[in-house]
Amino acid sequence: MEKEVNISILQMSSTIANVNDNMSKVDTIIKDQLPSNSDMLVLPEVWTCGWDCKSFIESAQNFNNSSIISFLQNIAKTHHINIIGGSIIEERNGKYYNTCPVINREGKLIARYSKNHLYSYYGCDEGKYISVGDNPVMVNLDGINYGLSICYDIRFPEIYRAYAKAGADILVNCAAWGSNKPIPWEMMTKSRAIENQCYMIALTQCGHIKGEEYNLGESRIIDYKGEEIVSINKIEGIKTAKINLNNMYEFRQKCTILKDIKQSYEVKVLCEV
Repeated sequence: MEKEVNISILQMSSTIANVNDNMSKVDTIIKDQLPSNSDMLVLPEVWTCGWDCKSFIESAQNFNNSSIISFLQNIAKTHHINIIGGSIIEERNGKYYNTCPVINREGKLIARYSKNHLYSYYGCDEGKYISVGDNPVMVNLDGINYGLSICYDIRFPEIYRAYAKAGADILVNCAAWGSNKPIPWEMMTKSRAIENQCYMIALTQCGHIKGEEYNLGESRIIDYKGEEIVSINKIEGIKTAKINLNNMYEFRQKCTILKDIKQSYEVKVLCEV
């Protein structure tokens, strides 16, 4: 029996600190471009407010009464589609998190993943405003396991290896990746797919941020051998790919790399006497 899923990735340029404008843009793109047979919609990191750490808190919402969550739930129910909602600045118990909500076809919020690694370099200070998430989260939708991650998490292969060991089929990284780092984005996203024999959704924002800062664009869906299935250049819009999981399972049976992982890689340090 074929195990297939149609995955749509939505690349966009967000307006800084304007949640309503950004929801309106997503709504327009979906109405114009979302295929009727899509099973999964994936959004980029902080699509609701753009990458501007200083404005994160004013854009934050509690998921219990969030207009953003309600917006995504309506999309899920209207289009009968699962949604990995990029990330939203979430207020929870007096703290703030960069959180990815997951909503099923019936519009139910079934999971959330809060970013485990916060980017605070080269003028960015995410860690000043945002608290670190507790642990990785893998969610099962229509029988497929998705391992969730956000942007800077891609630099930490340990989280993706943990997903592979837990049975991930598809790895997801929702990002707002800077345009001055195209090589790390391409190399690391493809490496995570290859080394874990998983499909990889690597989705980032595009367009202007502020001043001389720009998002990269260059979103991709990558197969378990590191080959691009679909990609979006610098423009806003949706691209959709049909993924056949059986091909990946057959490849894993022929090339059993994951079974060769040792339980421990303790390093022996040898000193010359």
